[in-house]
Amino acid sequence: MKKQSLIWIIMLIGINVFSQPVPAEDENIPSLMTFGHKADISWGDDDFSQTFFVLIPTEHTSPIFIRVFDPDCGGQIDEINGFWDTRMEYSIYGGVGCFENEDAKGIDPVGDYKSGNLLATKAFAENPRYDNNWYTFGPFNPTEGELVEKYGGYVFKIICEGVTGDDGNMYQYFVSTSQTENKRIEGANAFAYEYSFRMHNDPNEVSHIYPYVDDRTIKVVQKNFDWDNDGAIRVVSVGRAGLPCKISGDDGWTESEFVILDEEKNTSLDFQFIKRKSPSVKNNNVVISVKNQYGELLPFYTIPIGGVPKYKYSIGVKKKSN
Repeated sequence: MKKQSLIWIIMLIGINVFSQPVPAEDENIPSLMTFGHKADISWGDDDFSQTFFVLIPTEHTSPIFIRVFDPDCGGQIDEINGFWDTRMEYSIYGGVGCFENEDAKGIDPVGDYKSGNLLATKAFAENPRYDNNWYTFGPFNPTEGELVEKYGGYVFKIICEGVTGDDGNMYQYFVSTSQTENKRIEGANAFAYEYSFRMHNDPNEVSHIYPYVDDRTIKVVQKNFDWDNDGAIRVVSVGRAGLPCKISGDDGWTESEFVILDEEKNTSLDFQFIKRKSPSVKNNNVVISVKNQYGELLPFYTIPIGGVPKYKYSIGVKKKSN
């Protein structure tokens, strides 16, 4: 086993990871967000498709289930645009290439992004049966995913796409050992390379995402879409107390870059999304991604690798001169 792979697995085991909801509690994000493909991108979705990956450790051998909360588009949680006419499609992929294919790890739904073996798919329109309720895919044998040795487990891919209409779909995932309950899987995790999500309406709530920085990364570029000038994005890490990032306005992109400190390598960053108090912005849908100096996307883990980063304040002590 390569040294980097061994370090990665030790870090996962060391923090006693359990599969969490997607988004997870530490992220404090209300919902994932995907619009129907006929929506104007000014609603906050740049491409009407979102990909998540699920990592199941090789030690877990019993069947898994992938559960979706509020999979339909209509009712209490979702965002209407005139009238409900949107159909959302969820697809689960496994097998060779479902993750390692470069198109699968891109931020745009182009090329062979649906690589791998299609294990299950289902489309949902407005349906009170699934409003504010769960739908379960599976069971899946963990070995139906793609074995990724450096991660020490099998990877599944989940794609949600707005195939018709122009309404907004707000939803969550949970990877479970049960078909009917949310039961966590020890050692499992979920991650994405681009995050499309709904912000809180309450300005006192701070949302978080946690990109992982490996030892090859010396600089990162964050890019965000349709932020509506809603407050601030701040980066906290083991080496910095709070670095401000540029934020976008309505229906536009912006980006900013910063150099990675030595102590930040092989740790997670904490991107904090802090809403402005006034005037308030409601139902704000945003998109964000982070790349390194090679143009490679950094993964956002729902459970941050190494734990939630905390700034390590230190005071330098100078020797007295004689």
